[in-house]
Amino acid sequence: MKAKDFEQQFDDGVDITAALDLSKATRVMQAQKRVNVDFPTWMIESLDREALRLGVTRLNY
Repeated sequence: MKAKDFEQQFDDGVDITAALDLSKATRVMQAQKRVNVDFPTWMIESLDREALRLGVTRLNY
């Protein structure tokens, strides 16, 4: 597919993911680095309540 056609389909709202090779895709500036931070107990409890509300978990490493 030519770039012009690709751009036109994208601009038209067509799902162009089938035309992409996502096997080596990376997210720029998304590298993770582990840090240790001390939070007050009330803040951790608040985070846990919000995680429960959202249906996600807070991972303990």
